[in-house]
Amino acid sequence: MTNIQKLLLAAALCGTSISAFAGTAATASVSDCWIRALPGKLPSGGYFKASNAGDQPLNLVGVSSDAFGMAMLHQTQKQGSTSAMVMVDQVPVPAHGSLAFAPGNYHVMLEQPKEPLKIGSTIPLTFTFSDGQKVIAACTVKSAGTMGQ
Repeated sequence: MTNIQKLLLAAALCGTSISAFAGTAATASVSDCWIRALPGKLPSGGYFKASNAGDQPLNLVGVSSDAFGMAMLHQTQKQGSTSAMVMVDQVPVPAHGSLAFAPGNYHVMLEQPKEPLKIGSTIPLTFTFSDGQKVIAACTVKSAGTMGQ
């Protein structure tokens, strides 16, 4: 196990994230990260809580993972009796606040898994914020029927 894998495992066990932003105090964090596994090559959803301890609002501007070919920020928008998933370029996280990414709301659409997802395993996701902060969170893979943490 490499040092980064050990660090990610420790962070996952503590329910925290790792900030990889040098030169300034880290204000962004990600917690409670999980991925809903769907069968085969179907896209999976990523859910988490993004927090901002800083005095200024931050925008989450991207998510990436070596385990998937593509990761996109999405929002479920309701229009009458139907709903649609819409890709968004950024999601605001308020100063001294947090935002929950949950089923039926904001989420990360994870497409083109490079290997089948295994329930109970963890997958690192890297979250990029508008001020340059990058936060790595270990996300637990959960079954397709999971609706929350």
